[in-house]
Amino acid sequence: MPFALITGASKGIGLAIAEELARRKFDLLLVARSESVLRAVSQRLATSYGVKSDFLAIDLAETGAAQRVFDWTQRSNYPVQFLANNAGYGLSGLFEKHTLAEHTDMMQVNMTALVELTYLFLPQLRQQPKAYILNIGSSAAYQAVPRLSLYAASKVFVLQFSRGLHQELKRSSVSVTCVCPGATDTGFVDRAQIGEKGRKAAERVNMTPEEVAQQAVEATLAGKTEVVTGLLNKLGKWMAWLLPKSLVESTAGSIYE
Repeated sequence: MPFALITGASKGIGLAIAEELARRKFDLLLVARSESVLRAVSQRLATSYGVKSDFLAIDLAETGAAQRVFDWTQRSNYPVQFLANNAGYGLSGLFEKHTLAEHTDMMQVNMTALVELTYLFLPQLRQQPKAYILNIGSSAAYQAVPRLSLYAASKVFVLQFSRGLHQELKRSSVSVTCVCPGATDTGFVDRAQIGEKGRKAAERVNMTPEEVAQQAVEATLAGKTEVVTGLLNKLGKWMAWLLPKSLVESTAGSIYE
């Protein structure tokens, strides 16, 4: 049976996507950095849902990581039907606050690894009667976000790449969906080092990872191109389109001051 491969699967939205797919009887391949957490998650999902589950602990910020993920699936004879590019994170604060290495590591995970995995697995996905690529974007993709500038730009890349690839593949067996969550109750704010003001703003509109995962998987299996999760996030997308960019950007940036 073909597998679903989920990156960033040890917690948050990635873990919830894995659970949602296991509930639908997809066998699982889990990829994240923490071996101990992945082992526990893999065993729990396999036992709870009666599916096969394996894992690979790897940091997608490392050069060549995507190739090592692909080679692992080839050696283990794990054909992939569903690729969920969920791994990603943000860095908040002024652009100069972080080192160049920190910025390039984030771009490697958010963009380059996503593209590499998509490229490597696409020939195999084409061989399936029906196959799926789910790319996790962000509501930050719809406007520039001062003090979250590079993260927002990376998610613009994910969104536009996904939309273009969806059109390229629309006459094939492979569908591509980009799901753009807003604030979600995950560890994002901790890793992004977001301040108290931003945390409080997020808490008011937080969705659970389970809610996001359910909408993401449903949209992907339905072959949708793009989905923004949550009513407030959908409203924010349209406001970003309708209102002057300077107003939208200053409002967004004020959250992260």
